[in-house]
Amino acid sequence: MTTLRALIAAGLVLGTFGIAVAKLPPPPPPTDAQKAAAEEKKAKDAVAAEAAKAAQARAEDRVAARYFAEAKAKGKTVAAPQMAATTPAPTPAPAAKAAPAKK
Repeated sequence: MTTLRALIAAGLVLGTFGIAVAKLPPPPPPTDAQKAAAEEKKAKDAVAAEAAKAAQARAEDRVAARYFAEAKAKGKTVAAPQMAATTPAPTPAPAAKAAPAKK
């Protein structure tokens, strides 16, 4: 009996949720000021992500250097790091449109 009650309650919740969502109006289109603010936030987030990525790389390099120094001090032989230091990939130059070949 409790299972039936639970199923009925779940059905009522789902039904009322569906009705409530169906009645919501669509959001208004963003204004120019909102678009500019979104672009500015996007740029700030990209800069913050790049800074966090650089900080993470520096921290990893410090930890690896400390590990190798401690291992060397203990007289252990440690294999060289498997990955070389990462350098930012060069940005490709914009491709120029190819001119149509003359026949």
